[in-house]
Amino acid sequence: MTAKVEIYTWATCPFCIQAKQLLDSKNVNYTEHGIDGDEIARSEMAVRALGRRSVPQIFIADEPIGGCDDLYALEGQGKLDSLLQA
Repeated sequence: MTAKVEIYTWATCPFCIQAKQLLDSKNVNYTEHGIDGDEIARSEMAVRALGRRSVPQIFIADEPIGGCDDLYALEGQGKLDSLLQA
């Protein structure tokens, strides 16, 4: 079974694009929440992300993972694939 993956993004954010590229390279199906200019959606994201307001914010199985650097760190540590298979 594959874990549910969600990513909050801005359309022109290079870190958002990079995070999505990694997920795409792994053939991960994810739900993207574009929050460009939507302060209400950004505030809702921040609540889920334990106060973090930067984008992207990535959630795997409803757990906050963090941003692009955090996603790539998990990949580098060999931990991302097991999280995605939860």
